[in-house]
Amino acid sequence: MTLRTLLDDAAARDPRAVALRYRRDNAWQRRSYAELVEGVGQMAEAFSRFDLKPGSEPVAIILDNGPEWIEIYLANAATGVAVVPLDPKLRASEVTYILNDSEAVAVFTDTRHLALLENILPDLPTVRAIVVTDGGSEPLAPIAGRPCYDYETLRESVRGQPPAWYASHIPAPQDVASIIYTSGTTGKPKGAMLTHLNFCSDALGSLEAVSDIVTSKDDFLVVLPLFHAFSFTANFVVPLVKGCGMYFVESLRTIGDDIKTLRPSVFIAVPLLAEKLFDKIDDKIKRSVVARCLVKVGLGRLVGKKVLRSLGGRLRFLIVGGAPCPLHVLEGFSRLGVPIVEGYGLTECSPVVSITNIRQARIGTVGKKLPNIEIRLADADEMGVGELQVRGPIVMKGYLKNIAATREAFDGEWLRTGDLASIDADGFLTIRGRKKALIVNREGKNIYPEEVENVIARDPLIADVIVLGYTVGQVPGERVGTIISPDWEALAAAHNGTEPPLQEVEVLVRERVRKQCASLADYKHPRKIIVQREPLERTSIQKVRRCAYQDKLNE
Repeated sequence: MTLRTLLDDAAARDPRAVALRYRRDNAWQRRSYAELVEGVGQMAEAFSRFDLKPGSEPVAIILDNGPEWIEIYLANAATGVAVVPLDPKLRASEVTYILNDSEAVAVFTDTRHLALLENILPDLPTVRAIVVTDGGSEPLAPIAGRPCYDYETLRESVRGQPPAWYASHIPAPQDVASIIYTSGTTGKPKGAMLTHLNFCSDALGSLEAVSDIVTSKDDFLVVLPLFHAFSFTANFVVPLVKGCGMYFVESLRTIGDDIKTLRPSVFIAVPLLAEKLFDKIDDKIKRSVVARCLVKVGLGRLVGKKVLRSLGGRLRFLIVGGAPCPLHVLEGFSRLGVPIVEGYGLTECSPVVSITNIRQARIGTVGKKLPNIEIRLADADEMGVGELQVRGPIVMKGYLKNIAATREAFDGEWLRTGDLASIDADGFLTIRGRKKALIVNREGKNIYPEEVENVIARDPLIADVIVLGYTVGQVPGERVGTIISPDWEALAAAHNGTEPPLQEVEVLVRERVRKQCASLADYKHPRKIIVQREPLERTSIQKVRRCAYQDKLNE
């Protein structure tokens, strides 16, 4: 099975089913699965002029979400050409590194990135063509000596021709579909080579794990960027398996209006987005006496029904992944009867490893492993916590051109996730934290930063928190410290609309952190609390970039 067979099968089952919806020319457009297949074949034929070599020369995409992203990806991957998806917000040095490391031969982008590419192309010897999706069907001048093509002009150049290239180049399940570079929260990015089989297995395993609650009648609201593995599998591959619609929001600013217009049945979010959504809902509940009373007496589901109506009226459940979701968000949605599915995974596993089933969810865990994989805990301690390792068809082929890193990532056939976890008697998986982030104090006790962060994050005046281990001189062992970014708007609201001075905020935050941590064992309490005005540095999918703070607290 390949991504191409998923597309072909979906189009064969119901060619008129809506595959894509998107905003263009001030109106909502739609494209059927039959039209998507036709467009993919056309563009594959158009791209063949770049003398692409399936299996040996990848191409890169630097685009925001949209129909072109899907069409470009499939036109390449479905003919055996590996795709390197890049975050459009990357800096020039980061783009240069990834394009050089991957040796991409063509770059698909938009006019917004032309200036960046013009500056770095002299340092990119393998790139031989640029394709621009919003060129206005006008001839484009070469950039740094490389030909630059308009996307729609390329389409017109092959219109009416049989898709010979597409027909004659068919990928195998073991062929690399994507080379996804890790976000680098702990170091330099590495290109994880993920095959067609990896993605198909992950999507099929995920669907089986949730008892196939997704059907062909579902429509996915696509908010998260497709360059990230979680969004790619959840918002793209899973819909392909079932023949669902993929509905693109116009922008992050228009999500509220778009969800009412598009009326999706499935909404996939990272925890930060889910938390913001819940905070808005919670704020409305607090301002309504009736809603507060209903939640208090256990009738929150009545409020939840109204919440779902405000989100288009068709929403059946939320899926949250990409980072740990705060417990108060999961518990809050649960009280409202809003079904929420939480997943755990990592890029190297395509990425989903485990997922909750709304029929047997256990808050605080990330559900059970996918049925088509194996997991184990290595070097488990007396509490049953060890490093999670994964084996099965979802595991990457390896890191591109990095034999040493690939060897380090594997224990035989088992992928080392680097995450500490425990598994209960019923098979529910709980992620305790990153192995590298584990804090070990001078008594040898283990402190999991994520546990402390979850407790502190419950405070409504705290917007961002990271918990770290730090050392003091030559004293053995680590102490617990935290860096806090307060919610300045909430602080101002609590002080008659005026933002209090930083010194006053520092005293207040430290007091509230200590109060929040009272439920934890004393050795888990932060001994050093730093308050900063700026938000914490995050990756493109809103994970805190832990490596940026690792040595900030040391004395």
